[in-house]
Amino acid sequence: MIETIEVEIKGKKYQLSKGMTLEEIAKEFQKEYKYPILLAKVNNKLEELTNEVDENSKIEFCDLTTREANRTHISGLTYVLLYTIKKLFGEDANIFVQHSLDKGLYIETNFKLTETRMKNIKEGMKKIIEADMPIIKSTVDRAEAIKYFNSKNDKAKAGVMTYNTNSYITLYRLGNYYNYFYNLMPTSTGKVKDFDITIIKDNGFVLQFPTIYIPEKIPAYKHHPHMFEVFQECRDWAKIIGVSNSVDLNRVVSLGKINDLIRIDETLQSNRLLNLAREINKRKKDIKIVLIAGPSSSGKTTTSKKLCMYLESFGLHPKVLSMDDYFVEREDTPLDENGKPDYECLEAIDMKLFDKQIEDLLKGKTVTIPTYSFLVGKKEFNKEMTLGEEDILVIEGIHALDNKVLTNIPRAKKYKIYISALTELNLDDHNRVSTTDNRMLRRIIRDNRTRNNNVEHTLKSWDSVRRGEEKYIFPFQDDADFTFNSALIYEIGVLKTYVEPLLYSVPQDSPYYEEAKRLINFLRLFLPIPADVVPQDSILREFIGGSCFHE
Repeated sequence: MIETIEVEIKGKKYQLSKGMTLEEIAKEFQKEYKYPILLAKVNNKLEELTNEVDENSKIEFCDLTTREANRTHISGLTYVLLYTIKKLFGEDANIFVQHSLDKGLYIETNFKLTETRMKNIKEGMKKIIEADMPIIKSTVDRAEAIKYFNSKNDKAKAGVMTYNTNSYITLYRLGNYYNYFYNLMPTSTGKVKDFDITIIKDNGFVLQFPTIYIPEKIPAYKHHPHMFEVFQECRDWAKIIGVSNSVDLNRVVSLGKINDLIRIDETLQSNRLLNLAREINKRKKDIKIVLIAGPSSSGKTTTSKKLCMYLESFGLHPKVLSMDDYFVEREDTPLDENGKPDYECLEAIDMKLFDKQIEDLLKGKTVTIPTYSFLVGKKEFNKEMTLGEEDILVIEGIHALDNKVLTNIPRAKKYKIYISALTELNLDDHNRVSTTDNRMLRRIIRDNRTRNNNVEHTLKSWDSVRRGEEKYIFPFQDDADFTFNSALIYEIGVLKTYVEPLLYSVPQDSPYYEEAKRLINFLRLFLPIPADVVPQDSILREFIGGSCFHE
């Protein structure tokens, strides 16, 4: 007699055979989804489709419109790409996943690329996807995994296994090739159909794919030269000091040399800001306004204050304004498509007042500037400001680079700075550390420390924050005169000691439990780094506390 179980899917209940795989069930419901189902949540637990269902369950299927499935799609594509390259160019051919770039991943090869080779790679990937080859999950002894990757001369992956304390490791097999991926994987190559490739240089290209913001198509690639150059500069520096991935960082920690690395990294970042201040000083006759913008948790506040300190060392007198102080009265805040207050949009700022006051300041007038009270949702006018001959106005805000801001001021008088935590450290050759994850870890710690917000509150608001960045910040990054990377090569190890205990507070029945678990598993791949040697003027102090600029 066949045993049955009851499952709930999209609010309806079904009787199914016990032991069916999630993939078998997904096939019955795929017609209700526009994009391929890649993962499932079973009783709030995220699972790959190979798993069997053997008890009464509530099942939610995940396609490209979810972050979880989108990560799976990217990892699956990366595996298809790697497998294709090894089939075409031999076992020693390899790729190095570097960083995100224009809704894609910038990837380098250990061999020279040509347009013909790029075309062959793309066609080879399509064939593997059309063949719908299975991606088979295997659980192996950790020592065996280390031995395997050493035999393939993949020292980075063998190193990741070395610092992984689990007795067993999950690997994935495609054809006769095994690999390790940090994210959950699709069951077959046919699930990751949508991609494109754009060559950037003779050993580098961008792998593009659908995003949760534009799942229905892949937009034409747009190069971001400033961003690309900053990433390349940081990568080159990381290679010079011998810290290119999590394994290298863990080795420095285990050898007791992390204090030296922290000092070197902090000195380098300070030098970048000093050089930026020097550049602004050279153009002080023309520049009267410095505009600073960047996504959430980029360290804009510390960077602004530190930059002002360096500007003062050149004899300039910076005066700081925050666009947040120009919010409209709370009852006048525009509503988003869900009828909720949209604090991220430009219309949430009193632009008429902002433009008029900046214009008056540049004319030498004394202006009574506002301070926004978030407690009562109103502007309070209690501070006067006048710009002197040697004064320079430093304005910080998420909309500071928007072309619709200060249109009455000539572009030559404005110097625009874009700040983001552009993480240059990866786990290994094929698994990157997401810049978004880095910023999210920073924000979880700061929200808990300064606003008493728990992890669930931060994770709940993160989607809204990210959508605001996509609409109001990222489109203007190319107009910046300078792009500043606020990421520190050692910071994940420090953030781990603060954020890991907080992540364990998320209960199993929370809709954010799986995200918290994913971050915990990610942090396990890094050794903890004590914060004792982190200087008081470090950007990291803005989040972990102890900053000389904030406390």
